[in-house]
Amino acid sequence: MKDENGASAKGAGAWGQAVAAVVMVGTLGVGLWALGEVSSGGTGEPPAPTCFDGESGKPGGGTGRARRVLSGTQLCAALHRPDLAALLGTPGERAKSANGSDSTVGSGSDAIAIPSAEVEFETYTVTLGATYDGRPVAGSMAYPGNDARRVTALGRPAVLYSDRTISISFRLDGSEASSGGPGLPVRTLSVAQDAKDGGGSFEVSLWRTDGTVPDDAVLLRVAEKVLPTVPGWAGHR
Repeated sequence: MKDENGASAKGAGAWGQAVAAVVMVGTLGVGLWALGEVSSGGTGEPPAPTCFDGESGKPGGGTGRARRVLSGTQLCAALHRPDLAALLGTPGERAKSANGSDSTVGSGSDAIAIPSAEVEFETYTVTLGATYDGRPVAGSMAYPGNDARRVTALGRPAVLYSDRTISISFRLDGSEASSGGPGLPVRTLSVAQDAKDGGGSFEVSLWRTDGTVPDDAVLLRVAEKVLPTVPGWAGHR
C-alpha cells in the first residue's frame, strides 16, 4: 500500500442492529438492517452463522452504467471467510452473526445501490459494502472526519478515513426509535471499483467492542484478502 497524503473523502454507507443498534454515521446515512441472534444447538457452542439471502443482479441505478450490482449475500459470502477471525488477530473467536443487505438511496432512475454485509465477532465487527454512485474515490469531497488520506490498495486508488458509530434503540411497542451520541471509533478503507477510478467503490470497515481505535494494519490485511474474492473483482480493471 502506498501513501498519497492530502486526499479528501467520500462517506460510507450505514449499517446497524435491530435492537440497541450500532450504526455507522457516514455520508449516505442509509441501509439500516437487522442482525440475527445465534442460539445454541444443545452442544454448549453456538452454530456458525450463515449469510442471509439477498437479491442479486439488480441494475446499478442512477449512474447510467450497465454494470450489474452485487447483492448483500454475495458480499457476505466474500466477507464471511473461515480465516476472518485470524485476519483480525483474534483466531479463537467465532462469528456471532453474518448478514447481507440490499439497500438503495434515492428513488426511480436516480436510485443508487449500496449493498452491504456485516460479520460480528466478540472483539470486532467487520463490514463490506459497495457503492454504485459513479463517483471516483480520489476526487470526492464528502468523507467524514478530517484525517482522510489517499492510499493505493491492491493497485487501485483508495482512501483511509475515520468515522464513529451511534446507538439506536427500537421500542417493541412500535413508538419512535431513540438514538444516542457518537459511539465507537470506526476505520474504513474505500477502494475504487476499477484501477482507473471510473466511479463507485468497495468499502471495508472495522470497529472494536472495547472502543479502541482499530489498527490500520488489521484493516488493510482484511481488505487485501477479502476484496479480491468479491465476484467480478478481477474484471474491474
